[in-house]
Amino acid sequence: MADLDPARIPELDARLSTLAPVDRLRWAYETFGARAGIGTSFQPAGVVILHLAKTAGLPIQAFTLNTGLLFPETLEFKAKLEAHLGIKVEEVLPAQTVEQQAAQHGAELWKRDPEKCCELRKVDSLGKKLFDLDLWITGMRRDQSAERSVTPLLSLAARPDNSDVWKLNPLVDWSRDQVWAYLKEHGLPHNVLHDRGYRSIGCLPCTLPTSGGDERGGRWPGFEKKECGLHTRTKKGLGG
Repeated sequence: MADLDPARIPELDARLSTLAPVDRLRWAYETFGARAGIGTSFQPAGVVILHLAKTAGLPIQAFTLNTGLLFPETLEFKAKLEAHLGIKVEEVLPAQTVEQQAAQHGAELWKRDPEKCCELRKVDSLGKKLFDLDLWITGMRRDQSAERSVTPLLSLAARPDNSDVWKLNPLVDWSRDQVWAYLKEHGLPHNVLHDRGYRSIGCLPCTLPTSGGDERGGRWPGFEKKECGLHTRTKKGLGG
């Protein structure tokens, strides 16, 4: 259909930018149907997106990347949120267990080469899942970090074979305060780690609480790294 012509990304982006996030999600489902999917790590923005889809009656599939290194609190929150919203979030697993990775690459790879660890435990898993999708929906926001300040609303991403998959960030123009106000207004739960100073939550060995600054400032302490590669290694030039 004409809407799926990548050449129309600027036009579609401009139109979608005038819509509320729930209407952006409605466009996503009406355009891509069962081939749209919400990727979430259960950050507050992801909770908002899942709630918007559920309350609008949009049966968009949801998935998460379970690296085998997540905080126990994150897994507990996943179960709590699924029960609260009456949904099921698919777990996408890496090709190797943590133990198998250690046998091949050495113990605690994240301490020596976090880039490689993220590739094995997150990026490769996402790549596998993207073959099931034509539209990947994420909770990226421009105010999360300097690296994300120019994130587009709509763009093209790349599967591992470099084929196109569309990408939508329906809350890209929301602030952190807007996200938390939405959770409060709708009585939605959040990961208890946020109450302990964790502003952005990833894998347990690579995440620390922070007192301010970039929302992602507590990720990969000790390394010049702010992204796991999910959004950088899948990026395509057109529209993003």
